[in-house]
Amino acid sequence: CDALEIEQAIPQIAAHNGPVYMRLLRGQVPLVLDKYNYQFKLGKAQVIKPGKDLLIISTGLLTMRALEAAEELEKEGIEVSVLHVPTIKPLDEQTILDEVAKGGRPVLTAENHSVIGGLGEAVGSLLLRNGQHLRFDMIGLPDAFLDAGALPTLHDRYG
Repeated sequence: CDALEIEQAIPQIAAHNGPVYMRLLRGQVPLVLDKYNYQFKLGKAQVIKPGKDLLIISTGLLTMRALEAAEELEKEGIEVSVLHVPTIKPLDEQTILDEVAKGGRPVLTAENHSVIGGLGEAVGSLLLRNGQHLRFDMIGLPDAFLDAGALPTLHDRYG
């Protein structure tokens, strides 16, 4: 998600016994999570912002976007909870299920990845396996061969 998470994740990844894939932002990486007392733990999701009306489960740079969306929606009286999931494998299933169990909120996943094979599918599968039939949607990239490039260019191209 940000420079703080990268700084905290690198030593844990180096100490991990097994293969790891880490996706990073290029260039100057912003600080976002420092305002939220965030501590990276391999395989552990964390509620960054609580809210009762909508649950956004996000990963990577989309957590920054989820927090921005939560601020905008607050202006309209909508309280958004943001659950940051730093690792897809292992997926912190228990924290996700605990947050979903807080009741009645639609769930939205947000990721800078294809909607196929990423966070959204992992969360959707988890919810179905556990009998959670609720309003659920995914924000992600289309299932296609996508261009690489600078974030502003990619945002313009893919939304």
